[in-house]
Amino acid sequence: MSDTFTFAMGEFDAEFPTHFFYNKNHMWALPSPAPENDASGTVARTNGRFRFGLTAYAVRLLQDVYFLDWIVDPPTQLTARMTIGSIESKKAESDLFSPVAGTLTAINAEVLEDPSLINADPYGAAWLIEIETDEADALMTADQYGEHLVEAWKVAQQTIKGQANS
Repeated sequence: MSDTFTFAMGEFDAEFPTHFFYNKNHMWALPSPAPENDASGTVARTNGRFRFGLTAYAVRLLQDVYFLDWIVDPPTQLTARMTIGSIESKKAESDLFSPVAGTLTAINAEVLEDPSLINADPYGAAWLIEIETDEADALMTADQYGEHLVEAWKVAQQTIKGQANS
């Protein structure tokens, strides 16, 4: 089994770690502290604390992130899809939403100080937040996220084409 899977976004290939979990808002999730893999290399999806960051898909659509702002501070009770901050890039300014309900336990001060880390190391140093949650079942496996990307990419292409025609 490969450590990553690749998704073609036009001429760009985005890579995704297969042992991560994902959310429909294009955030990845990993148990925190870093989990021990079992013999198959699989990470267990159990309730607890998760680190979240932006996937390569989100980073590619945003392109060159240069500003990040939070409107919540730990410890804050979050609901799923609650607005928690904003992000600005070369291509867009977007709100950031909580991927799951739970308690915000940490914000990565390094990425807040230097948002360009999101462009350089989205699956490592550029983790954004930690949330203590009992909704781990809301997270998708890499296979499920890959299926979600097919539909999300269709919508993104229509949006991009619509912007090009305006």
